[in-house]
Amino acid sequence: MGKGVAITGMGIISAIGNNVDENREALFAGKTGIGRVVKINTNHKNEIMVGEIAYTNSQLENLLQLPETNNYSRTALLGAVAAKEAVESACISDINEYKTGLISATSVGGMDMTEKYYYEYLEDKTVQKYIEAHHAGDSTQKIAEQLGLKNSLVTTISTACSSAANAIMLGARLIKSGKLDRVIVGGADCLSKFTINGFKSLMILSDTYNTPFDENRKGLNLGEAAAFLVLESDAVVKAENKNVLAYLKGYGNANDAFHQTASSENGDGATLAMQQALKVANLNAEAIDYVNAHGTATGNNDLSEGKAFLRVFNTMPPFSSTKPFTGHTLAAAGGIEAVFSVLALQHNVLYPNLNYKTPMSAFNLVPELELKEKPITNILSNSLGFGGNCSTLIFSKQA
Repeated sequence: MGKGVAITGMGIISAIGNNVDENREALFAGKTGIGRVVKINTNHKNEIMVGEIAYTNSQLENLLQLPETNNYSRTALLGAVAAKEAVESACISDINEYKTGLISATSVGGMDMTEKYYYEYLEDKTVQKYIEAHHAGDSTQKIAEQLGLKNSLVTTISTACSSAANAIMLGARLIKSGKLDRVIVGGADCLSKFTINGFKSLMILSDTYNTPFDENRKGLNLGEAAAFLVLESDAVVKAENKNVLAYLKGYGNANDAFHQTASSENGDGATLAMQQALKVANLNAEAIDYVNAHGTATGNNDLSEGKAFLRVFNTMPPFSSTKPFTGHTLAAAGGIEAVFSVLALQHNVLYPNLNYKTPMSAFNLVPELELKEKPITNILSNSLGFGGNCSTLIFSKQA
């Protein structure tokens, strides 16, 4: 059992790009993917803004060369595209050569298709195939099939907005324990009416561009995306002479046990998750060069997360939220921001917190406002979920 958990590949599709290169270019150019709803016929389309992916389902099916009889949900389509890019970028020729696993996260699962055909199921047998694709695990199984995984550990995590971060954490723990040699980890979520209606009922959707950590923030923009990392043990890296993009150095998970949807006022769960991640990484808080904040632009999250920062850091490192680029991608968020964190490490850049204007009155914390070059060794990334499920990941250039 080795100490290293190397990241050797990554793939992503989001509102700002269909692959890693396109996402990187948009981040560096300060180009947002947020706009009005186009692909979903919702009553709220003129009241909210979202981060939609350009590809239609038909285009995604063509990319994956699926037959017309397929029953893929949009979540499964997005997940398969991103996971295949991750495996390709890791230069894996035989996916089953080592003890390999897939851990995928989702909240929406296949509900985009079941809600679409809900009133037709009894009359139209041709659409009943989507009933089987409704549950969260179906998208994971389809991703596994697309990757050609056989006799592998395949499992799904659904812990709201911390899901993909927890998938990444579990993958690292399986490698460190020697249970697996290689794990594809991340998450996927598409937009759906159910999601839009649910968040609208909570009154936390913004009618304009989201503004994390701004005093006048009005709420979040939902987004759809998928992102995956390939984690490999140091033994595999050595045997294959693999190129390492970064290392997953620390991770932590804790729970506020406070409220079904709100974070605790003082950020108890986030504080514990960050402290645990630093402990696993064997780092002091001063070693963190940049924080990719959860930063949803809701009144509750930004206040709670900001207070957690003050409890963990004596001097707050540079921080920002990248959700103004992609929207809040729910279960996929931890995977999206993991890819963004690795890109920041590779290029030594801090991302701007778009749309920010007015400092919060609750504390003296101001995010990064422009793309900035800075030597970076360690990045901390937060993913804070409903139910108080809080997770923190630390990415590093060193094992």
